[in-house]
Amino acid sequence: MKKKLSIVLVHGFWGGAAHWSKVIVELASKGYELIHAVENPLTSLADDAERTRKMVAQQDGPVLLVGHSYGGAVITEAGNQPNVIGLVYIAAFAPDAGESPGSISQEHPPVAFPNLTADSDGYLWVKPELFHESFCQDLTAEEALVMAVTQKAPLASTFGDNITDPAWKHKPSYYQISSNDRMIAPENEERMSARLGAKKIITLAASHASLASMPAEVAAFIDEAATEFAGN
Repeated sequence: MKKKLSIVLVHGFWGGAAHWSKVIVELASKGYELIHAVENPLTSLADDAERTRKMVAQQDGPVLLVGHSYGGAVITEAGNQPNVIGLVYIAAFAPDAGESPGSISQEHPPVAFPNLTADSDGYLWVKPELFHESFCQDLTAEEALVMAVTQKAPLASTFGDNITDPAWKHKPSYYQISSNDRMIAPENEERMSARLGAKKIITLAASHASLASMPAEVAAFIDEAATEFAGN
């Protein structure tokens, strides 16, 4: 199974594919050979979903889609392709039809919402000096500095892009909640994960950046989902 299954990792706002670096190493150590990390433009949900669909379409066999943060909205929109066997949400948005990350965030505004700032070109940034406390308070100051400096800002309008046909209504899913998340309110993660009918939900005492602060646990969760979904 591990030699035939492709795992496609989808990043969220304020980071790129390299946010998965520690998880990639963990998955490789578990024997996965077909690991891919999409680099999304973060210009619109349609653009990001299309980039992810193209990555999925390049895979010959079954695909497990894994989304972090806004990447959860992307896999929700892009995950209905026939070779996708399941979805794994890592502290992620899982909107329903007609919902957007922005509309969900308004229900329970996250702690770090005031730490976002838009520039004159319409891109939304986490204030660099507040990145550590906002996004990844359980990482070292040095790791947070690199994340802050290399953050990939989305167009602010992307927050308002709605889901059309949610893949989680058609594909099995797993969901990881971060109980110390300051970018997506844990209450929203709990509500979304319950609504999914997820086959398994776990809660990690982690920041929004659980994929970086607890990569062994996140990779083990992905491995468990891969094993279950590939066996069905």
